[in-house]
Amino acid sequence: MPSLPYTFKPSVTRARDVALSGGKAEVRQLATILCEDGPGDHPTIVLGGFVPDSTEQVFLLRRMLFQCGSIYYFNYSRRGFSLELLCAQLDDLVEELTVLRGKRPVIFTVSFGAGLLVEWLRRGQSMQLRVDIAGTIMVSPVACVGDVLNPAESKLTTLTARALKPYFDPPGERNPLVVERSQAIFSKMFNAGAQNRDALLGLMNADEMGRFLEAVIASIKGLDFAGASERVRALSQFVEPDEWSAPDFSVLTEVPTLILYAENEGTVLMGNSPTRTALSRDLLRFFPQGKCLVVTGGDSPVQHASLIFHYHQFVPHVAHFYKALRAGRVSFAA
Repeated sequence: MPSLPYTFKPSVTRARDVALSGGKAEVRQLATILCEDGPGDHPTIVLGGFVPDSTEQVFLLRRMLFQCGSIYYFNYSRRGFSLELLCAQLDDLVEELTVLRGKRPVIFTVSFGAGLLVEWLRRGQSMQLRVDIAGTIMVSPVACVGDVLNPAESKLTTLTARALKPYFDPPGERNPLVVERSQAIFSKMFNAGAQNRDALLGLMNADEMGRFLEAVIASIKGLDFAGASERVRALSQFVEPDEWSAPDFSVLTEVPTLILYAENEGTVLMGNSPTRTALSRDLLRFFPQGKCLVVTGGDSPVQHASLIFHYHQFVPHVAHFYKALRAGRVSFAA
């Protein structure tokens, strides 16, 4: 059984140190890496969405992930965010796991975290670096601004767009109301799902549920202006999907890749999401061993990245991926 995660102190810090010493990032922007030690040769690295923290986003999947290996959670700083530094920390962790420990990790991503993964893979390919990972999972990927927002639109169609658009408006004085409004929106979205406490109690005991709900709200309310704005504006640093087909990085990774969209992505994703369009059109060009599925079923429509409230709908797909990986027979090639 997984224990409480502890703060992981990496042995390999070369890329992180270069980013910090070169003035590309600041210490306040460092993500905290938490770890739960587990058996198995395929540890999982978790990159979460905008909110909540990674530890909460895959809370109910922990027992399953634990069977394959240790779990490493990237919890983004509440005081800042740097794409350069995040990629450097991921470089270091993958090197430590593969070179020093001889274990090939799976990188499990949720929403915004999938965009971070794509950017990390793209940078590695453009520099012709060999990325020795076992596989990748992307749940409801958000890999560019256009997936969640059209900044030019005056009428915003989703709650997420209303929460994020102020961060892309022309810079001015720091307005704490911007953060407060976005916190209120994300809290409202989470609380809407959490209303079904009977269903949650079927997945965790009362003490676990209380701690879980408190941790989620704390991760949302704890963001300061710099932490929120830098995290959101990192979206504008991602390379747009229509540029992925450039010859030098058209294949993002050749490892098995599972992409899961929810049946109801409309509360978060734009109808013309560039990432979803690119993956629908050219999936095997970018991910030669990629498989893209839509998660459905249950008493209510499956929502964007709803790994908690629609756990039962997501878990069979994730479990199948890991089971096949452990058996050495994952292959999604057409």
